[in-house]
Amino acid sequence: MTDSLLIADKVGSLETALAEYAFSLNTVWVLIAAALVFFMQAGFALVEAGFTRSKNTTNIFFKNLMDFVFGTIGFWLIGFGIMFGSKNGFWGGIDLFTQNTYRTDMPDLAFLIFQTVFAATAATIVSGAMAERTKFNAYLMYSAVISLLIYPVSGHWAWGGGWLSQMGIAFHDFAGSSVVHMVGGMAAMIGALVLGPRIGKYDKNGNAKAIPGHSIPLATLGVFILWIGWFGFNPGSQLAAAGTTNAKAIALIFVTTNIAAAGGALSTMMFVWMKYKKPTLSMTLNGALAGLVAITAGCDAVTPGGALIIGLLAGVLVVLSVEFFDKVAKIDDPVGAISVHGVCGAFGTLMVGFFSTSQGIFYGFGAGLLKSQAIGVVSIAAWAIAASTVLFLALKYLNGLRVEKRIEEEGLDIYEHGESAYNM
Repeated sequence: MTDSLLIADKVGSLETALAEYAFSLNTVWVLIAAALVFFMQAGFALVEAGFTRSKNTTNIFFKNLMDFVFGTIGFWLIGFGIMFGSKNGFWGGIDLFTQNTYRTDMPDLAFLIFQTVFAATAATIVSGAMAERTKFNAYLMYSAVISLLIYPVSGHWAWGGGWLSQMGIAFHDFAGSSVVHMVGGMAAMIGALVLGPRIGKYDKNGNAKAIPGHSIPLATLGVFILWIGWFGFNPGSQLAAAGTTNAKAIALIFVTTNIAAAGGALSTMMFVWMKYKKPTLSMTLNGALAGLVAITAGCDAVTPGGALIIGLLAGVLVVLSVEFFDKVAKIDDPVGAISVHGVCGAFGTLMVGFFSTSQGIFYGFGAGLLKSQAIGVVSIAAWAIAASTVLFLALKYLNGLRVEKRIEEEGLDIYEHGESAYNM
């Protein structure tokens, strides 16, 4: 009897030690991933600055800084509760300063900071599409609202136990092709539409004119940083690292994420080369980002081969989309944010319905998952568009959204901030 008790006590102690080890490992992994996603703010800042003119560089960097500042405080204040509370399928609830308990496999604060960097990403996507002509105070207002309300509401539907996750075949967006990127892309589209094009973007006949950015090297460095950050964005969304299952899942996600990015860059380069007779680095950079955005929804559910196909298709799609918004819709998006994040985010989410190895059409499972994916894409896009329309129209008429003509022509850096990025 005594021996049995000793054995049981040892087994219990071992199980406790293993549970504590798993808790610690999961926490460290999520925090490392959060740091990588935070580093993406630097990537976005460099891409946006590189693709715009030097006279607005300080403004671009300042806005990317304040995205994270406002996102951190606002998401902690009420955004997290709206997203992860359990009030009902459409609204999580208010949890001021994030006081409630949400996780048992890691500290709630670790989960909070990981989700905070995601919220900041959704907000910062909008910056690029509205670059070079937006009032700084208006930018601060809409950035805060995106982190406080717009992103958390639809995020709750998919990730907080909301109605999209409760369908017969649950909507699947593993790391945020729609929840993060499409929301940011749709908000960017509405913001750029309400704001209007930059001075000189279209001639008197409505033909689009190129306004080159000032630094391809900055943009290239930014894309490399974003690519690195995506190794936190996607694998980190596993939210665990302990155990064989989690280890294998993280390895797969790393590979699918990387292959899709490479596929996007490759197909964009080849498509542009064939269409315009020269390969252009600027568009190829967006091709890599398009592949990354597109694979984010299904990075855990597809094979490396499936990821390559998704990336290749996204790389072509982003070129067609940029041309559509630039020449047909005449929405001036200096960095291609609407196409990269909005269009390719929606596309990648839908592709899960085809390429998921457990529920996809190409694996003989019928169209059930694809239907759920389509419902999710349409509903999240509709929410982002509707909420953003109210937000930007309100800012336009109550505060003013656009800087004066002289400020836009001479640059936002000096007039809005009193300092230039490049002092000669």
